Amino acid sequence: MARVEPVEIAEDGLVLRPWRATDADAVHRACQDPDIQRWTNLPSPYLPEHAHTFVTESAARQWANDTGAPFAIGDPATGELLGACGLIEIDRSARQNSEIGYWTAPWARGRGVAVRAARALARWSFDELGLRRLIWRALVGNHASRLVALRTGFRVDGLLRTTDPQRGRHDWIGSLLPGEVPAPGAVGPAGPGTLEARRAGVFGRAQPALFATAGTHELSLRPMEERDLDEIIATCRDPETLRWTTVPEGYQYADAEDYLAFVRAAWAAASSACFVIADADDRYAGSIDLRLSAADPLLADVGFMTAPHARGRGYQPAALAAVCAWGFTTLGLARIEWRANVGNVASRRVAEKAGFTLEGTARRALNHRGDRVDAWVGALLAEDLT
Repeated sequence: MARVEPVEIAEDGLVLRPWRATDADAVHRACQDPDIQRWTNLPSPYLPEHAHTFVTESAARQWANDTGAPFAIGDPATGELLGACGLIEIDRSARQNSEIGYWTAPWARGRGVAVRAARALARWSFDELGLRRLIWRALVGNHASRLVALRTGFRVDGLLRTTDPQRGRHDWIGSLLPGEVPAPGAVGPAGPGTLEARRAGVFGRAQPALFATAGTHELSLRPMEERDLDEIIATCRDPETLRWTTVPEGYQYADAEDYLAFVRAAWAAASSACFVIADADDRYAGSIDLRLSAADPLLADVGFMTAPHARGRGYQPAALAAVCAWGFTTLGLARIEWRANVGNVASRRVAEKAGFTLEGTARRALNHRGDRVDAWVGALLAEDLT
């Protein structure tokens, strides 16, 4: 198969072209952006000489060695640099696969630049290079890149576990095949207004704070923080918590740290949202996990625990109702399920006060410390709040 030669690709109001020495200043300016630095493998700090080396040497070397196809994204009318999009590590043996990478300059965001460029590059890769598959990867939590990939037609297949402990996070990974690229101008998968786009907008930002009222008490529902860990330990050592949940016995500070790391990673992965219930003094009074179903995008389930000092005050029902309302209105859920071991009357009372309807008993539905136990099952529907 012939060598990949530098070309220009004009499509959908953009031009993808080889890099030029005159791009260095714009590249340096764009790569000062915190999001580009956060989600890519750029040197930090990113200096003018890094940009100059990239546009004059590194990019040209990829073309010359037939290992990549790096493009600048330009405005065909003004020549302004809008971003970068290219193929990384083309399979040189049979030219079957390559990985795609892209970023958008801060001054060009909100205009669909990355989606249009990625579609154009994908179409060229399949039609002109004869590639049979494109791979997309991004750090878990990079919802902007994920949304671009979905709108380009990529199917996000799962997680690629990290082999670098210093890097710390896994990658999302997806693939695109010939015939799956939407036509120029088409809305395509995960278009504006879709559930996928809606949730990317939510989980791509910092977790919000919610508010609830329990009688005369004003409660805030906020992300978990390090200062909550001592109260979490006390709650997880409480006999009633141990009786009805599966928290580790002999709960230690390391367990609480692991829990904090887990809830932060789950928010980044858009798999669940954990809210701490904080009282008027901002003291931990409990927590609620809203866990999204991997199989059904309109389904979630809840788990919660209340600090011993805050029990009997109505905090948990009020907070649970607020979190569920957020799940319906912001995440577009249709059904939220609650389960508890049969006999956990306190949990059942909280769920019913929050509006859940008991639907029955599921036999041997839960694994509780090595034993299969029966569970009460209830649900709250979006229409229950109207």
